[in-house]
Amino acid sequence: MTTVDQPVDVLLSDGTTVQLRPIRPSDAPGIVAMHSRFSERTRYLRYFSPYPRIPERDLQRFVNVDHRDREAFVVLVGDQIVAVGRYERLGPESPEAEVAFVVEDAYQGRGIGSVLLEHLADAARRIGIMTFVAEVLPANGAMLRVFADFGYQVQRQFADGVVHLSFPIAPTEATLQVQRGREHRTEARSVARLLAPRGVAVYGASATGQGVGAAVLGHLRDYGFTGSVVPVHPSARTVAGLPAYRSAAGAGLPVDLAVVAVPPEAAEEVVGDAAAAGAHGLVVISAGFAEAGAEGAAAQRRLVRAAHAAGMRVVGPNCLGVANTDAEVRLNATLAPRLPVPGRVGLFSQSGAFGVALLAEADRRGLGLSSFVSAGNRADVSGNDLLQYWQDDPGTDVILLYLETFGNPRKFARLARGIGREKPIVALASPARPPGLGGSAGPDEEAVSALFAQSGVIRVDTVAELLDVGLLLANQPLPAGDRVAVVGNSSALAGLAATACAAQGLTLADGYPRDVGPRAGAAEFAAALAAAAADEAVDSLVAVFAPPLPGQLPDTETDFTAALPTALAGGKPTVATFLAGRAPAGVPAYPSVEEAVRALGRVTAYSGWLRRPAGMLPELSGVDRDVAQAALRPESFDPAGLLDAYGIEVVDSVPAASEEAAVEAARLLGYPVAVKAAAPGLRHRLDLGAVRLDLPDETAVRRAYAEMSAEFGGNVLVQPMVPPGVACVVELVEDPAFGPVVGFGLGGVATELLGDRAWRAVPLTDLDAAELVDEPRAAPLLRGHRGAAPVDRAALADLLLRVGRLADEQPRVRALTLNPVLARPDGLSVLHATVRIGSAAARPDTGPRRL
Repeated sequence: MTTVDQPVDVLLSDGTTVQLRPIRPSDAPGIVAMHSRFSERTRYLRYFSPYPRIPERDLQRFVNVDHRDREAFVVLVGDQIVAVGRYERLGPESPEAEVAFVVEDAYQGRGIGSVLLEHLADAARRIGIMTFVAEVLPANGAMLRVFADFGYQVQRQFADGVVHLSFPIAPTEATLQVQRGREHRTEARSVARLLAPRGVAVYGASATGQGVGAAVLGHLRDYGFTGSVVPVHPSARTVAGLPAYRSAAGAGLPVDLAVVAVPPEAAEEVVGDAAAAGAHGLVVISAGFAEAGAEGAAAQRRLVRAAHAAGMRVVGPNCLGVANTDAEVRLNATLAPRLPVPGRVGLFSQSGAFGVALLAEADRRGLGLSSFVSAGNRADVSGNDLLQYWQDDPGTDVILLYLETFGNPRKFARLARGIGREKPIVALASPARPPGLGGSAGPDEEAVSALFAQSGVIRVDTVAELLDVGLLLANQPLPAGDRVAVVGNSSALAGLAATACAAQGLTLADGYPRDVGPRAGAAEFAAALAAAAADEAVDSLVAVFAPPLPGQLPDTETDFTAALPTALAGGKPTVATFLAGRAPAGVPAYPSVEEAVRALGRVTAYSGWLRRPAGMLPELSGVDRDVAQAALRPESFDPAGLLDAYGIEVVDSVPAASEEAAVEAARLLGYPVAVKAAAPGLRHRLDLGAVRLDLPDETAVRRAYAEMSAEFGGNVLVQPMVPPGVACVVELVEDPAFGPVVGFGLGGVATELLGDRAWRAVPLTDLDAAELVDEPRAAPLLRGHRGAAPVDRAALADLLLRVGRLADEQPRVRALTLNPVLARPDGLSVLHATVRIGSAAARPDTGPRRL
């Protein structure tokens, strides 16, 4: 079995797309054609001889492989093979294989060699090959760099004029970092080419000026796009006052981006025309694709396949478009007639219709944008791609996301953890979750918000809040702590602000709220704000203004907004609520006190996350991934062996379906024993009588079996008794936003009913595991309650780390429950475990790079 039984699309280092698939016998003509395009140098470096043509015997061996001990992948641009890589096992069941690949001259230096090596190594590992060997001429510096730069521990020997290389291909932290670094650069470059095109071709703009295409064309023109605009029309000579062309290439102008507003049945024809003009990407505004049903979904797949074959990426279909406010670009390829002012906020919207409202509201509030992308059906370009782009974009400081679904949740969580430490990410995402796997409900709404926060993402509930937080982040520094000074001229408003601070987990600084009184003028108000800004016990300010009564103050003293620059001079974040007047530029102003404080609370929590240590992935003793892989074989799935491979020991449990079998199991295990109903939902239900403990002899076992079988059925489990402890539960489920997440809580009906679980996304750091143990509301029971001895919380943290490592390294494991886990002062005992596995297909964000 190969890692890519079907073709996959991959990105090269310049952001273009190519296809990678296993070689086929029918590829023989393509291999010969590629060989004919090689330079003499390329042939010599690959074959160590001029090798002007491929003999038929060699050709048949090249294209006929068993896809196991001999594997080969080809890389195609369109229908043309431009590279081939292969490995060949060095003997039956040998752990070594020789690897080689060659890339056509015109495509060298674009990262094809490293992509081939990733996929070849992944396929080889699946059949037990652990080491690659290669022979390279010293003059082939590019090939030597491919191996050296991958992070593998390469051993070199020079003999007979050839460099002999040998390296283990097991993934390591170094190889993973290299792979993800390349993924980041390729995805960022592919998006950069969409947002800064030299020219835009527009397909589907009518000569009458009516319709979607004409609207986008007009917005491109009116916003002042600095590149060339090329309307493509089958007959008109001009469209929207611009010269029109029968094809994009016919314009003779550089075209990097194509905006598509034609019916779905005509879209594939557009791909070919745009590719001929050299376009790098498509923005498909047209509807009628996957959102319209099965036929539209098939048309969408054909469109993306055609675009990728031509080296292009796709935004949409059914999207609003893309925009870039940079003065050197001025791109408005959207259906929005007006863009917000230029700024330093990147905005992503999955929904096209929603994107129009987002842009309009951002414009109304004066929130400046750097760039905007609406992904629509998200057939190709997604929020993860934009995260990769904005991470390095010098013009973007804040990232706002509207997300309806998560295509690759593991990747989102991983990217957010890294990018969130450089640039704040604010996400409007639904907290609703489908039922978890393995019988667990998974994280609830509160836990979902915590999961976002723990990944460095500020999750909000409404569009208004998304922009509230964005305004604050874009215009103010981050608070150094959670101490807030409230200053106002109304005791009622100041009291509301103080109450709101408590609700948002903020601490009211000593001496506040400070009410300057309704008769205080602007100068007095400015002095109070300045004093608060200079107060070392204050980290942020909330300013609340109520209008004075008519005639109460001289006109010169009623402009309270003039007092705000004084507060801003203190360098501390300030939010304001004005019941009269308008805030000066740079001060986030909100219509209500609660909205102002809520935005400040979100940003303060994010700032606290930044100050926390990131934690580390500790070394775990007793972990054997090879044994775990063997335990996961479908024909002999061994849950106990899988857990044991990660150092998770489960107390022996013997099933029994009769009284005599229960007695025999007890004899083998040794008295005293426990007898439990076998049904998963009953195994820990001591309160229902489904668990009988400390049975000292055969008579007690027979009595317990008779009573339990009558109540719960004849299938029971017999276990040796272990010392008592505090019952805990460890869970692993798949979350649609974060992928695998590990949950921890205390056992018992009450805690289960209350959903008292803490959750963290995989992989778990040492800090994640420690926080999981301490976070449930019932956690004081673990630290000693009413004189009880504290349990070994370090042992619980170690168990959580092992579950997290298992989830991270074994993507076939989709759900896991350890219930109960008895925690004691001297350690713990896992009494029961259930494991659910899925198919062997690669989980998103695992394995070699692919789109």
